[in-house]
Amino acid sequence: MPLPPVRPSRRVAVVAAIAALAAAGSMTSASAAGPGDARTDTTRLARTLVREVSGRAAFRHLVALQRVADRNGGIRAAGMPGHEASARYVAERLTAAGYRVSRQEFTFDDYDFLAQTLGETAPGRKALHPLIARFSASTPVGGVTAPLAVVPTGTDATPGCEAGDYAGAAYDGRIALIAAGGCTNTVKQKAAAEAGAIAALINTNNPAENMVLRTRLTAADVRIPVASISKKEADGLVADAASGPVTLHLELRGRARKATTFNLLADTPTGRADRTVVVGAHLDGVTEGPGINDNGSSSAMELETALRLARHFGQVRDRVRFAWWSAEEHGDLGSGVYVSRLGPQDLRDTALYLNFDMIGSPNYARMVYDGDDSDHEGAGPGPAGSAQIEKVFTDFHASRGLPTVGRDFDGRSDYGPFIAAGIPAGGETSGSNLIKTETWARLFGGVAGQPLDWCYHQRCDDVRNPNKTIFDQLGDGMAWAVGRFAVDVSDVTGPNPAARAVTAWTPAALASADEED
Repeated sequence: MPLPPVRPSRRVAVVAAIAALAAAGSMTSASAAGPGDARTDTTRLARTLVREVSGRAAFRHLVALQRVADRNGGIRAAGMPGHEASARYVAERLTAAGYRVSRQEFTFDDYDFLAQTLGETAPGRKALHPLIARFSASTPVGGVTAPLAVVPTGTDATPGCEAGDYAGAAYDGRIALIAAGGCTNTVKQKAAAEAGAIAALINTNNPAENMVLRTRLTAADVRIPVASISKKEADGLVADAASGPVTLHLELRGRARKATTFNLLADTPTGRADRTVVVGAHLDGVTEGPGINDNGSSSAMELETALRLARHFGQVRDRVRFAWWSAEEHGDLGSGVYVSRLGPQDLRDTALYLNFDMIGSPNYARMVYDGDDSDHEGAGPGPAGSAQIEKVFTDFHASRGLPTVGRDFDGRSDYGPFIAAGIPAGGETSGSNLIKTETWARLFGGVAGQPLDWCYHQRCDDVRNPNKTIFDQLGDGMAWAVGRFAVDVSDVTGPNPAARAVTAWTPAALASADEED
């Protein structure tokens, strides 16, 4: 269904409210500008883009990405034809709109999934549904049959992480079932292997009991075959084991390989290059589904925003570089490559980075990346200027009566390399497999105790998955921020941007995530 139209009277009221707030200085760095001062119109382009960028138009790009997935085996993963076709769709429209479009190619370590089957053979017979870990060791062709050994959890916050967790039970020649949490799954499988286990199953332990999330291992430390299974299936195995011995047949086989992919970059032909605003969303998806919310939603809205901005190149004072990253699902590789290739002057010339990841989650929370992290415990603040970016988003949504909550910079998206290099960052998300709290349910509606996107990294993340209300709302936030910073970045960069502290960065500087991004 298309998005319901906004009544003209409401649109006029919204724009009037934004204009009033802007004039009061709540959305701009201007405080006492006089007539003719260039700073008096720092929000004019932003207001225009909010009017012109629509969820309905952006959703047409989402439909196109779904068609791309349908024609390419149901996926749009990096290094595969679905990603190439997605990028071609985006690039053709940007080029026609007058952008300077380029590809930034790179190679990365990938892993082909050759076999991932699991079945209980005793005491009963039932098929289970594992996902082999990326870079897992392989079983022999045809698999292995072995007894199950459940690693106890009790009150342990780090189950299966230490040698002591395996004391008092036999694991030699067995398949270990380990609960998630407390340490990386690479550490868990290594401890299980040292206890004698021949393979490990990781309980995803997600409140969405059928959700299975693929894990990623550090290849150099892999000892045994590893797969993740859903909470429901893990709980079933634990119950069976409590009644007597359980025997499993497991086949996990994969193959490491090198793959080639690319970031897609599009620059406005106007605006100062030494005040570049980078706007980014990852275009690649996972191999488990078409990736329409993750992250077709942000990619589609970014494309629509760029196309509308093209009508107003003459108002762009700070160059805007739109980026569609690749291989984010492999550990933020595309954005990492981009930042690692920036020279010292390029780093200083990058005024700020705006990140958008999953803006249509069906059980959403309206989240803004927490630039100062002062309102709750979290993963740490962003570089200086990030709090000002956060305020631009939160003030905009507040002007519409829409509450927001902070989202920690926890390294799970493409802002990570920018922050590591000292570049101010911010942006929006509506959530992935984070669990909706009762407080969030009161703020935003939806179902407490369930993931913000119950189709996260699943086959059901198709064009029916995104929530069009939050898609439209966060799209307006994107349009506002892009228009605002395309005109003025001074409140983020300070009066002397060349003096900002930036750091040359290499991909090794980021710790690898345990879970697929």
